[in-house]
Amino acid sequence: MKLNGFTLIETLVAIAILIILTAVGIPSMVDLLIKMRVNNEINHINRLLLLSRNTALNTNQPVTLCPLNGNTCVNQWHLPLSVFTDANNNKVYEPLLKERLIQHKSAIAEGDKLQYGNTRKGLTYAPDGYLLGWGQNATFIYCPKDHLNKSRAITVAVSGRTYKSEYNNKKGRDETRSGKNIVCK
Repeated sequence: MKLNGFTLIETLVAIAILIILTAVGIPSMVDLLIKMRVNNEINHINRLLLLSRNTALNTNQPVTLCPLNGNTCVNQWHLPLSVFTDANNNKVYEPLLKERLIQHKSAIAEGDKLQYGNTRKGLTYAPDGYLLGWGQNATFIYCPKDHLNKSRAITVAVSGRTYKSEYNNKKGRDETRSGKNIVCK
């Protein structure tokens, strides 16, 4: 009588191959997951910026994007982000003045960092699509915890247009539209 099955040697070889493939594949999978998280956040922020600009153009009102603490914009970009019409351009969401909350984005992953200037607490688009107020043009930088080489950025010009960072093969990381390295502080 002949029995079908695997010998002990065949089973050990199969397990050894599986262990080797797992050891090689897991770091690549972790890198892929981090890259996907960063790309997702950058794309979501870019969509919020585009929505803010288009809403300002279509409603002929100032529109602000910022992290809200209560109803006031704060310089804590890791918090949830909100887009709202800002009739008096004071970076305070005031429903009594018929300001509308347009979009809300949840907070970024714990431990990650989102930077926008050093002291900026919000970004406001004017009804003509340009940034409203002096010194609002800057770069949003998303920095994943313990993987700063995978950081990405979006530069916002005075014209209101946005430019996402692009991967530089020679440097092995993203850089801004002007060729600058992305620096997380």
